[in-house]
Amino acid sequence: MLSTKLIQMIEDHSDSLAKSVVRQLRTDSHLPKLGTLPEGELRERCLDILKRLGHWLAESDEKEIARHFSEVARRRARQQVPLHEVIYGLQLLKRRILHYARDQGIDLTTLQLYAEEELEHHVGIFFDSVIYQIARAYEQALREAALSAAG
Repeated sequence: MLSTKLIQMIEDHSDSLAKSVVRQLRTDSHLPKLGTLPEGELRERCLDILKRLGHWLAESDEKEIARHFSEVARRRARQQVPLHEVIYGLQLLKRRILHYARDQGIDLTTLQLYAEEELEHHVGIFFDSVIYQIARAYEQALREAALSAAG
C-alpha cells in the first residue's frame, strides 16, 4: 500500500488529532447528546481508530469490524445517543483524518498524489463498513431493549 507513510503519520499524531476531533464533538451544535459524553470516553473512541488505522485498513475484515464496533453501538444506544449523532461523529473523525493527510503534502509528486488518493479510498471503505455495522448493532440494541421492556 503506497499510503503506508501517510497512515504512519496519522498514527504518530493520533493524540493531537484525537484532541482536535473531541473538541469538535463537544462543541458542534449537531451533537447535543454525543458532545455531553465524558471527554475521556470520546478521546478513547477516537484513539481506538487513529492509533490502529493501519490495522483497520490493511488487516481487519468485516467480521472484526462488526465485533468491535457493535459494542460501541450498543453502548451508545444504552447512553441514548441518537444514531444520527453517532454517525455524524464518525464522519467528523473521517474528515479530520483526510484533512490531515491532505495537509501533509505541499509539493506532491504524482506518486504521492496517488498514495493520498489510495488512502482516501481505503479510509472511505473502512468508515462505510463501520457506519453500517454501528447502525445494524444500534438497531438490534433498540429492538432488544423494546422486547425487554415489553416482556
